[in-house]
Amino acid sequence: MKLMGIELRRISLPLVAPFRTSFGTETRRDILLLRAVVKPDATTGAGAPDEAEGWGECVAMSDPRYSSEYVDGCADVLRRFLIPALSTVEHLSARAVAPALAGIKGHRMAKAALEMALLDAELRALGVPLARELGAVRDRVPCGVSVGIMDSVPELLDAVARYLDAGYLRIKLKIEPGWDVEPVRAVRERFGDGVLLQVDANTAYTRADARHLARLDAYDLLLIEQPLDEEDLLGHAALARTVQTPICLDESIVSARAAADAIALGACAIVNVKPGRVGGYLEARRVHDVCAANGVPVWCGGMLETGLGRAANVALAALPGFTLPGDTSASARYYHTDITEPFVLQDGHLAVPAGPGIGVAPIPEILDEVTTSTEWIPGR
Repeated sequence: MKLMGIELRRISLPLVAPFRTSFGTETRRDILLLRAVVKPDATTGAGAPDEAEGWGECVAMSDPRYSSEYVDGCADVLRRFLIPALSTVEHLSARAVAPALAGIKGHRMAKAALEMALLDAELRALGVPLARELGAVRDRVPCGVSVGIMDSVPELLDAVARYLDAGYLRIKLKIEPGWDVEPVRAVRERFGDGVLLQVDANTAYTRADARHLARLDAYDLLLIEQPLDEEDLLGHAALARTVQTPICLDESIVSARAAADAIALGACAIVNVKPGRVGGYLEARRVHDVCAANGVPVWCGGMLETGLGRAANVALAALPGFTLPGDTSASARYYHTDITEPFVLQDGHLAVPAGPGIGVAPIPEILDEVTTSTEWIPGR
C-alpha cells in the first residue's frame, strides 16, 4: 500500500456510570481515533478500490495511571515520529508497521492504533475479515463484564445482579486494599458458587499482602488479575506459590516475549491479552500463540473501547486459545450511544463481525457530534 495520510480525530464520550479502579475513576472517555487512507498496490487484485480507508482506536487514557501512555502523548508521538516513519516505507503493509517503528522505543498503544488502522484498510481492500486473518475459529464469543469499585457492598450487589440479568457469563470485580475479601464474600453469598467470578487488582498490592490475598482462595475464583506491580515478575511467581487461586497477568504482559518469560518463571497461569498494551493485534496473536504452546489459557481484556476497538477485540477473542470469557462487553455497558452500530449481548455472547476489515465503521452523524478536534497528516 501507499500511505496517503492519517487523520487524527479526538472524540469525547460520557460513560453510562463512573468506572472506578484502584488507580482512579473515569466518568468520560477522551479517545483518539485514527483514520488511515491508503492506495492499494496494483498487485492487490482486480476489483480492488483505488483508495481504501481503515480505522484504529488508541486505548490510552487521559492520564498516565494505567500505563505510561496518555492520549495527548500518543497524539504527539504519532504526529512527530510514528506516522512520518511509516511514510518512508516503500512497500507498506500492516505486517511492516512493527518493524518500521522498532527504532522508536515504547509507545505501544500509539503503535497499536496505527497498525489497527492500516490493517483495517488493507483487509478492506482485500475483502478479508479481521477474524479470518487472525485465525478465528468461532463466529461468536462469550462475554464477561468488569465491575468497578463501589461506594458500598449493597450497591455492588445491585450492579452484579443487573449484569447477570443481562446475560453476562462472567463477573470481574475490581479490588484494592480495603475493598477485596468482603465484596467477594458478599457476591458469593448472594449469587452462589455457580457464577464465574474473578478479581482484578490493577497492581494495587505488594508482596507483603500475600497472606491477605490468600484469603480469597475460599471463594473459588477463576483468577486474581495483576495483584502486584507490573515489573515484579518474581513477586508474582512467589505469590503463585502462596495462593491457590490462579494468578493472571495483565500490565506485565507487553509482548509475546514477556509472556514467555512470565510463564517460564511461574509468574502466571493465565494471561489477559490487550492488543493496545502489546503494540497491536498482530503481536496479540503472537502472545496467544506463545500461551497456547505452553498450555496457558488467555482471555481478551477491555479498555472501555468504542465499537471500533470492540469489533477488533471480538475478532481476536474468537481465536482457539481464548477459552475464558473476556471483557468484550456490549456497547451499552459503557456508552448510551456508541459511534458504531451497537454491539448487543445475545445469550451471553457477541457476534464476530463478518465484514471486511474490522467489519464496522463509525456512523458519520454520531461521530461528528462527539468529535472535539481533527488533524490531517499527509503521507509521502
